[in-house]
This record gives sequence, C-alpha cells and structure tokens, in this order.
Amino acid sequence: MKILVVEDDAVAAAFIVRGLDDGRNIVAHVATGHEALDRLTRDAFDVVVLDRMIPGMDGVSVLAGARAAGVTTPMLMLTALGSIEDRVQGLDAGADDYLTKPFAMSELIARLHAIVRRRGLSPDVATVQSGRMMLHLLRRELRIDGDLVPLQPREFRLLEELVRNAGRIVSRSMLLEAVWNFHFEPQTNIVESHMSRLRTKLGLAGVRDAIETVRGAGYRLRSDEPA
Repeated sequence: MKILVVEDDAVAAAFIVRGLDDGRNIVAHVATGHEALDRLTRDAFDVVVLDRMIPGMDGVSVLAGARAAGVTTPMLMLTALGSIEDRVQGLDAGADDYLTKPFAMSELIARLHAIVRRRGLSPDVATVQSGRMMLHLLRRELRIDGDLVPLQPREFRLLEELVRNAGRIVSRSMLLEAVWNFHFEPQTNIVESHMSRLRTKLGLAGVRDAIETVRGAGYRLRSDEPA
C-alpha cells in the first residue's frame, strides 16, 4: 500500500512510519496540515493516517478540505482527543475510522487493512441501485433519474446501507456500527439528525417517503420505489 502519515510529533511519526514500513508498503510523511492537503490533492495514496492536532491546519480541516476537493482516499484519524463529540466530529468530517492515542501498532495496522478492504471495490460492483436512485460507490455520488444529488459523506453511507438492505429493517445499532464504526451507544441523536437531512434531500429530489421508520426496530428503504 501507499500510505501517507500526517504527524507533527517527530518521535510519534518515526514510530508510525517504522511500524508501517515493512517492505511491502510505501510510506510518506508530512508534518503540517497544509503539506498534507497539498499531497492529498496532488498524489494518490491507498490510505492516510491523519493526526488531528497538527500545525497550520488541524486534521479535521484537512479532512474536510480533501473531501471537498474530491479526494476519496480512506483516512484514519489518530488523536489524543477521544471524547464522543471529538469522534463524531472527525467521522462527520469524512474520516473512515478513528483511533485514540496511545495505541498499539498492531491495532493501527489492522484498522488500516480493514478500511482499505471496505473500500476495495472493483468497477464491476461500483454501483448499487434502488428504484430511481443510483449510488456510485467509488465517486460517492447519488444520482436520481441521472441528476446528481449532493450528500455529505455520512448521509451517503446511511443511504448506501439502506439501499444494500432495501426492503429489510436496518436497526439503529447496525447503522451506528456500519456508518460511524460505533460499537457502543453514543447517547446522541446522530442517526436521527442525519436521517432527517437525508430524507429532506431525497424529498427535494423527488423521492419522498422512501425511508420508512419502523417504530422500535429501525429504518427500512421501501423496495417498491418505482424504477
């Protein structure tokens, strides 16, 4: 894999680079947010390890800037900030995973492999469709009747999970795990707020009432949405 490590602490950076550089990976390192955004928009990487607290531009801003520029490279945010709010902010900005310091190198490597596998899509399975909605998984685009409908990264992942399970109930805990990688109850309305925004955007695009709330069970994408 070609990996970009964004870390300003020299000791931590050396530890990460040494752990990842096993002879099979190509590891590049930058120490500031501006350098990171520049590399991400110029070069192609398979995965990024992004420290949150870096000089010049913090990790969340780098992440948001890269996603806004169309960079879809999977990113793991690495930080000492481990509160639920911090995790939610990082994941909402477009991170694929979140790991707090201190950490074990074996866990970092395992998580990087996992997010790369999740993104390991071939062109043959690059789209999923339900009715008039077509999701392009590599471009992270939703099109309805061919028209592009802009979605935030987590809104796209929510819809992707529902489309993949069209006609079946998807519980709130399943969405928390699949979309946010939360294996715990965050005690927030994060699913509900994102679901509300997603429904609004689908409605404005002409697909109303596509997502059904099943009281006490979860959500279900109506499978009878006309094609």
